[in-house]
Formats: sequence, structure tokens, C-alpha cells
Amino acid sequence: MNSSLLLFAFFIGCIIPLQALVNNSLRVTVGSGAVFAAFMNFLVGAIILGVICVLSGEKWSSVLKLDSIAPWQLAGGILGAIFVFGTTLIAPRIGVATMLSLVIAGQILASLVFDRIGILGLVERELSTPRLIGAVLVVAGVLLVNFGDRLRS
Repeated sequence: MNSSLLLFAFFIGCIIPLQALVNNSLRVTVGSGAVFAAFMNFLVGAIILGVICVLSGEKWSSVLKLDSIAPWQLAGGILGAIFVFGTTLIAPRIGVATMLSLVIAGQILASLVFDRIGILGLVERELSTPRLIGAVLVVAGVLLVNFGDRLRS
């Protein structure tokens, strides 16, 4: 595997909790709700991505093909909005570590299912013993992050 892609994935994981905290700070500063903070997040992100598209020479002619896509193919925007809104809402209430441990557990478990069934053209991957053990360890990690303090007594 390409080590730079692995490092980039790790970096993305590191900035997710920061994103939740920054969005919450914006929410508090402007006295808004989580929806407005998430909206501002997407607005700034859309502007930045638009600039990157122009600078990288993306083909804007793709806009002419938007009528050929299925509505479900735009669900990524909805899912992203749920994620950003949800993390902005939840992080200050339950803590970033608790929230992200549950997010990561959900990602791992859903990913195993998606890989197994080969959803949306993915290559099918078996639910091997090492992969299942990894998922169990992630769930154990979630339990330790959320309830580990109770083990001290």
C-alpha cells in the first residue's frame, strides 16, 4: 500500500475531532445552533473545493452531465451533512473521545458489512477471523474509552 495514502488517512482521522471542536466553537461564538455551524462548515468547504477545482484544472463540463446521475448518487452530501451536524451537536455533550470512539466503531462494523457484500461495486472481502478479531478489539476499545475509568475501583 502507498504509505503516503496511509499517512493521509491517519491525518484525516486526527483532524475529525478538531473539526467538531472548531464547529462547536463557531456555534458558541455566533450563538447559533449546530445546523448553522454545519452549514458554515459546508459553505467554506464548498468555496475551498471550488478554488481547488479551478486551480487543478478540473473539467467544469461535467456540470452538463448532472442530469444523467441518479439522485441517490448525491447522498454523499446528505451523509456528510449528518456527520458534520451530528459531531457539532454531540461532541460538546458527550465529549470528543466518547463520540469518536462510537463513530469509529460504527465505521468499522459498517465497513465490514459493506466489504462483505461488495456494496456499490466494492470488491467483496470475506469476514476472516483476523478482521473479526480486529472489530472485536475496536468494540473493546470503545468500551474502555467510555467505561475504563470505572475499572480503577
